[in-house]
Amino acid sequence: MRVVAVVRRRAGGVRTGHAGTLDPLATGVLVLALGKATKIIDRLMATDKRYETHIDLSAFTETDDREGERREVEVAAPPSEATVRAAVASFAGTFLQRPPAFSAVKVGGRRAYKMARKGKAPKMAERSVTVHDIDLLGYEWPNAEVAIHCEKGFYVRSLARDLGERLGTGGHCASIRRTAVGPFTLAMATALDDVPEPLTDEHLIPADEAVAMAGG
Repeated sequence: MRVVAVVRRRAGGVRTGHAGTLDPLATGVLVLALGKATKIIDRLMATDKRYETHIDLSAFTETDDREGERREVEVAAPPSEATVRAAVASFAGTFLQRPPAFSAVKVGGRRAYKMARKGKAPKMAERSVTVHDIDLLGYEWPNAEVAIHCEKGFYVRSLARDLGERLGTGGHCASIRRTAVGPFTLAMATALDDVPEPLTDEHLIPADEAVAMAGG
């Protein structure tokens, strides 16, 4: 991952890890841990996440985002805002979700995306996910803007696909932005180009403080 490589270099080559990946086209918060702090990554990964996404309801894609080829879906009439809002709200709670074929989930010991890129998309098993809150922020056919507060393991791209299936339309992510990982928000983030060089302890949150912020 380029972000990790850049931060590691600016920190003088110390061990660097990340608490959860971002999809290739996604932007937003990525929590990094350096040196001995890499031992707390699992605790940081276990925190809840917040996202904002723009979903294009006019087509599906094999990647569930704009990287894949579009498969247009014709609808007799676009769904109303009230219909879309109700469909979005129906994803609140705990339910089974099928991860995208183009994802880092392992199937038979192999990364699903590596198999999918070779034209052998694996059958993805559903798994339990939890959405604490989900809301339609805006809608103008075919674009729906959605805010999500969820637990670890939730796929925003799967939401786009499933929303389209539920509405009888298409559904893929035109954009994804992660706005928070636990207590770590966009307001606290530093753009990659603005990461200091050299990156020293004075620029970092101490590990014990980060753990306390994340709830222990």
